[in-house]
Amino acid sequence: MPVSESSANAEPRGQASFRTTHWSLVKAAGGKPSEASAKALELLCRSYWFPVYAHIRRRGHGPEEAQDLTQGFFEELLGKNRLERADASRGRFRSFLLASANHYLSHEWEKQNAHKRGRGQKTISLDSLESEDRYELEAAVEASPDLLFDRRWARTILDRVFGVLRAEFDVAGQVKRFDVLKVFLLGERSDLPLADAAARLGMSEPAIKSAVHRLRLRFRDVFRAEIAETIDDAAEVDDEMRHLLRALREG
Repeated sequence: MPVSESSANAEPRGQASFRTTHWSLVKAAGGKPSEASAKALELLCRSYWFPVYAHIRRRGHGPEEAQDLTQGFFEELLGKNRLERADASRGRFRSFLLASANHYLSHEWEKQNAHKRGRGQKTISLDSLESEDRYELEAAVEASPDLLFDRRWARTILDRVFGVLRAEFDVAGQVKRFDVLKVFLLGERSDLPLADAAARLGMSEPAIKSAVHRLRLRFRDVFRAEIAETIDDAAEVDDEMRHLLRALREG
């Protein structure tokens, strides 16, 4: 799948950079136990723990239990080599992860005491306060667990995209410009008038319009690159983009 290195591999400063698709990362995490596979698992967990955690909470598990189950889910993916057997040709990494989580939950009752805290294995830290704060903001939404998973997945992708864009503006010494202009992304009407944004940044209104246009183009490129990493068939990238943007706007 052709993705430019500058957009596909851009990472906020301070985060590990990797030149790979998420499916390649799955293969790395599913290989023989090694420092590389452990880092791959940690990266997967850091990137996608919240959609999984929120999905488990929505299925009726309390905060502490959901954290244990989320931890156990990612550990099982690596520990039983399920990642190694994952087939990227099946399509979307999002769908693979949701199906895997549902499979894990459906069988957890058979081994409900197998995943406990402090059982001698290194765990991947999940911030319980942050996870619950984020979950509570969405808990009242009336939608199916699978639909909510897609919505949270979209927001996770969006957070990654915003991180890449903000890092690029930071390198250029223009973080304030990004923080002001980001409200004009996603094609939504902003409560911030262009004239006010121009005043905040000391720019003319025509210059702001031009800056917003350029940011939207760059946003689309980075958003598309992030999605392309989760899709096996490049022909499906645009469809996935439309699906996730629709999920964001409906949420």
